[in-house]
Amino acid sequence: MSAVCNSALDVFLGEIRDELVFAQTVIRRHGNGFELRHIADTGRSAQSLRLLSVPALREWAQFSAQGNFRPLKSSPNLRPGWRSLVNTPPELDAALNNLYPGGIADWYAARSASSPITNYREFTDRQTGMYRITTMLSDAQAADVIRAGCHQRFCLKQRLWTVSGLEADSPCDKSILPCLEPCPVLLEFARKAMRLEQEQKAAAPAAPAELQSITAALQDAIAHPDTSLREADFDSPTNPRRQQLALEKLKHVSESQPLS
Repeated sequence: MSAVCNSALDVFLGEIRDELVFAQTVIRRHGNGFELRHIADTGRSAQSLRLLSVPALREWAQFSAQGNFRPLKSSPNLRPGWRSLVNTPPELDAALNNLYPGGIADWYAARSASSPITNYREFTDRQTGMYRITTMLSDAQAADVIRAGCHQRFCLKQRLWTVSGLEADSPCDKSILPCLEPCPVLLEFARKAMRLEQEQKAAAPAAPAELQSITAALQDAIAHPDTSLREADFDSPTNPRRQQLALEKLKHVSESQPLS
């Protein structure tokens, strides 16, 4: 372990009093070590939870309760029903790295005076190939994509990077787990969003009451997602991020054409 990693872990340990919530994981002091468990299981007895070893946490975090692969380990769909005991700080580092890869290092980096935050324009300007198209989104379009793609129902990382006109996330809305630059899932979502913009020939007219119906239908669909759908399948019109993006766009329509 490097000196930087040691420093990050040392500072992180100093933040843990009796317990600390890290995304969906509660870290509790347990004797001379620590106990980790899902935040949904805080009130359950230890005997009712499955005991996982540190290496087993990596496999546990790979799939949701529905058996779907989790491309984002910060998605709020970590399976509950487990606990893990670690005896030393390096074991805690390994356990959290299995649940949230690079989480402690990013948390430490975000607290530094020269935090390595890479904002949307800076990040997309260095993209090549099929992702170069992401630079074509206007600031307003990119903000809609970010609000939809990084919504707390999809990711618990506190987004520290921005685009002009959009503020960074509040830790109260997400978690203390930081996001320092756009992730591959967001980049792919931005690419698909720009393709959809290119395909749109003209905005379909809709009366205020129709907009209400469309908004209600989208909200219901997002609240009851198709759990068989891959999280990053942005070609599907029923993808929750695409539906959330449609809601973001409808907000702009309602601002210019108030719903009655």
